[in-house]
Amino acid sequence: MTLIKSISGIRGTIGGKPEEGFNPLAIVKFTAGYATFIRRRFSAATTRRIVVGRDARISGEMVKSIVTGTLTGMGFDVVDIGMATTPTTELAVVTERAAGGIILTASHNPRQWNALKLLNERGEFLNAEEGQEVLSLAEAEDFTFAGIDDLGKVITDSRYKERHIESILNLERVDVEAIRAARFRVAIDCVNSVGGTVIPDLLQALGVKEICRLHCNPHGNFSHNPEPLPEHLTEIAGLMTQAGADVGFAVDPDVDRLAIVCEDGRMFGEEYTLVAVSDYILSHTPGATVSNLSSSRALRDVAQRHGCPCYAAAVGEVNVVARMKETGAVIGGEGNGGVIYPASHYGRDALVGIALFLTHLAKKKMTVSELRASYPSWFMSKQKVELTPEIDVDAVLEQVKAKFAGCEITDIDGVKIDFPDRWVHLRKSNTEPIIRIYSEAPTQADADALGSELIQIIRAISRM
Repeated sequence: MTLIKSISGIRGTIGGKPEEGFNPLAIVKFTAGYATFIRRRFSAATTRRIVVGRDARISGEMVKSIVTGTLTGMGFDVVDIGMATTPTTELAVVTERAAGGIILTASHNPRQWNALKLLNERGEFLNAEEGQEVLSLAEAEDFTFAGIDDLGKVITDSRYKERHIESILNLERVDVEAIRAARFRVAIDCVNSVGGTVIPDLLQALGVKEICRLHCNPHGNFSHNPEPLPEHLTEIAGLMTQAGADVGFAVDPDVDRLAIVCEDGRMFGEEYTLVAVSDYILSHTPGATVSNLSSSRALRDVAQRHGCPCYAAAVGEVNVVARMKETGAVIGGEGNGGVIYPASHYGRDALVGIALFLTHLAKKKMTVSELRASYPSWFMSKQKVELTPEIDVDAVLEQVKAKFAGCEITDIDGVKIDFPDRWVHLRKSNTEPIIRIYSEAPTQADADALGSELIQIIRAISRM
């Protein structure tokens, strides 16, 4: 059994002994720590509401019962929005004027995993300092449950799926008439999670002509590895030509990541979801863009085409959002298929990504493969190097930084080294003596070689 506690929340595999798995005792302790954090942040006179939503995992109902019971036992009213995507839950926090929210999802992890994702009153993830405070409260069991007269209650509201869709239809840059006129045939793979309850409804509301569905029954037995990577999406790739679909969309279990499939079954590329959507937004609303340090240089290239700046943030949605607010960015996100569109809300949202991409495609009057070919081609490699626990990983990274001192260096999150036609980004793992190495170059061979070169340099340094 596995239980991982970090500033971003708690996640793990279902079952096990109290400190060894994602089980009722662990869930109660961490939920109570979060409730204590919220109580200290807001007076009861301000708000007592916390929103709870969940994906379709088999353990979801069990986890929800424990979370809602703990929150009401801490004196909070729970707005239970039922099965809902991560972005839907984020929007619900703002609509309810709640003090925070908890999303019950382990994102792209397999079926035996679940997690608590913690939100602030803006429907955004807690930052590192806030997450550490929750973790400390939970570890110290520094919380007090409410007395009989101060218990909270559960309010059930199942209308947020429709509200989320309506908010997307009302976005200025979503052109429903253009999408309807294009008469798109769309294939979808919702991995038997919550996307199967909302994506078909969104597509119908957008006027899509025909929907070819894969794995849209939200029973939580994921049909394949739920991370939307090319090696896991062979079924929808094969369906494209068979069904005569114009475009394919695949999402992860909580619907904050969007993978796109071309009409011929080839992958559009998860890095290029944000690139394409940004191209569309910048063509109508010039402004800054933001992605994390490990995302493709293609976003910078497209931003430059539009005469717009592109900024980098440390890896992690909360860091991207903070940088977007600092720069007033009109679009941003992460290269894993996560689109953040502030005109909607500050959170990765595959539903918003679908609506904007279909609008872009309809107006371009291209096939998806033609649209992909219109963007600069970069190839990415993701590798890692394992070190012994005794090695000071931070010191190793400092020596790598010194070795490349003559290059363009960014060190807000590990070490990123930019060369004229390629880059490499080194980040240490928070849980293991591992350095993760992301590299990008004009060819896959070049990207792989650059990553391998850095692995050899790191190994040489660590042996000194």
